[in-house]
Amino acid sequence: MSDQQPPRRTVIMGAAGRDFHNFNVVYRHDSATEVVAFTAAQIPGIAGRRYPAALAGARYPSGIPIVAEDELEALCSREGVDRVVFAYSDVSHETVMHAASRALASGADFLLLGPQRTMLRSAKPVISVTAVRTGCGKSQTSRWIARRLSESGLAVVTVRHPMPYGDLTRQRVQRFATLADLDAAQCTNEEREEYAPHIAAGGVVFAGVDYADILAAAEREADIILWDGGNNDFSFFHPDLNIVVTDAMRPGHALRFHPGEATLRMAEVAIVNKVDVASAGNVDQVVAEIRAVNPGATIVQAASPVRLDDPEAVRGRSVLVVEDGPTITHGGLPHGAGYIAARAAGAATIVDPRKSAVPAIRAIYERYPHIGPVLPAVGYDAGQIAGLRETIDGSAADVVVVATPIDLAQIVRFAKPSVRARYEYADAGAPTLESILERFLARHGPDP
Repeated sequence: MSDQQPPRRTVIMGAAGRDFHNFNVVYRHDSATEVVAFTAAQIPGIAGRRYPAALAGARYPSGIPIVAEDELEALCSREGVDRVVFAYSDVSHETVMHAASRALASGADFLLLGPQRTMLRSAKPVISVTAVRTGCGKSQTSRWIARRLSESGLAVVTVRHPMPYGDLTRQRVQRFATLADLDAAQCTNEEREEYAPHIAAGGVVFAGVDYADILAAAEREADIILWDGGNNDFSFFHPDLNIVVTDAMRPGHALRFHPGEATLRMAEVAIVNKVDVASAGNVDQVVAEIRAVNPGATIVQAASPVRLDDPEAVRGRSVLVVEDGPTITHGGLPHGAGYIAARAAGAATIVDPRKSAVPAIRAIYERYPHIGPVLPAVGYDAGQIAGLRETIDGSAADVVVVATPIDLAQIVRFAKPSVRARYEYADAGAPTLESILERFLARHGPDP
C-alpha cells in the first residue's frame, strides 16, 4: 500500500487579484494541492467564469472554475474541500473571521498566505507603496515617487496591483506606455484611473495576471521598479523600500482591516496623509496607532491639496460630485476630494445623485449605504458607464465636479459641463519623503 497522501482539495477565496497570484506562485505546480475552485467577491462579473488552462498550467487542463462566494459552504460539501485560502483585501478583521468560521464549519482548514511565500524577488531595486485602506492616497504618492526617480535619471517602471477584469489569457502580461494601449486593451474606468496618470507623466505601467512573467518583463527595461499597490494589500514583490500610506481622515482604520494592519506592521516608512484637511486630534491618533504597532517606522506627514481647474464655474451653482469609485465604495468614505473642493469653492448646493440614479447605479448605493451625496465612478462594464451618464444628465446639477484621476467626461460623455478636481502628494513636515527618497537613491540610484 502506498503511503502517498492524496492532494489537499483547496478553494481560494478571492477577488480576481491576490487569489490568482497566490495560486500562480504557491499552488500551480504543487502536486500536494488540487485547487478545485476560486470564489469571487467585490468585482462584478467575475463569478461564473474560469481561470483558464493557459494560466492554470498542465495540472489543470480544463482550467479552474470561479464561483460566487455565497456558494462556499455548498462548494466545500460538494467537492470535499480540505482547505480554504483567503486571498483578497480591504475587508474588516471581522469579515475575515466570518469567512474562517464558514470554512471551519464546513470541515476545512482556513489559511492566509504571507509575504515569505508570495513575494517575488527582483534583480532590480523595488520600492513598494501600499496603504492601510483603499483611498488613503497611495496612487498620488506613487506618481510623486515615479516623477522624482525619473528626474534623477532612472528608468522607472511602475507595476500595478492586478485589475484583470477581461480576457485573463490575453491579460497575462500587460504593458501600457500610451493612452492608445489602454484603448487596445479595452481597459475599464478603474484601470484607466490607475494607469493613465503614470502614462501622462511619461511612465510605463505593467499589470496583468502572472506576476513572475510581469516582473521579468519589467526588469528588462527598468533601473528601479515601483510597486503601486491596490486596496490595502501588501506587495507581490519583495521591497527594498517599503512605504505604507495611512489616512488622517480615518483614525482607527489602520488596525481594523485586513491586510492593512499587516502592511503597517511591515512598513519602513508610514505616511500620515491628508493632514491638511484632518483635525489635529485625528492626526495625533493615527500617529499613535502607527507607533503602537510599528515603533521603528519613520513617520512622514503629508498633505493632499485639492484644486479645481475652474473654481468660478462652481461658485454659487448646483454641483454634482463624481468621486473615485473604490475610495467611496469598499474604501468606506462617505465622500472624497471632489466634495471638499466643491464646498471650498462655494457651491450653492451639492446635488444628491440618488434622486436621478438609474437601476445600475442605485444598486451601488444599496450595496454601500454609507455613501454620502456623491456619485462613485464605477465602470466595470458598458451598463454601468451608461448608468453614470444617465444619472448625471438626469440630475438637477448645473455643473459636475469630476474628482477621478482621469477625466471621466471623456469616457462617460455626459452632456453637462464639468470641472476637474485634481489632488497630488505634498510633504507637510519633517522628515520628508523627499529626504527618504534621496537616501534611497544614494544606495540604489545611478552611478555618478
